[in-house]
Amino acid sequence: MSNLLYTIAIILIIFWAVGFFAYSAGSIIHILLVIAVIAILLRLIQGKNL
Repeated sequence: MSNLLYTIAIILIIFWAVGFFAYSAGSIIHILLVIAVIAILLRLIQGKNL
């Protein structure tokens, strides 16, 4: 489950970078960035607890 979460976070960061430089995705791309950062933080926190 954590590998899937990490993969989704990386994909969201890539989409954010593409949207940021293309200026075509609007504000939704920033929401995707926030979700990606939260997913990475959750993975780091869960990894330290295990």
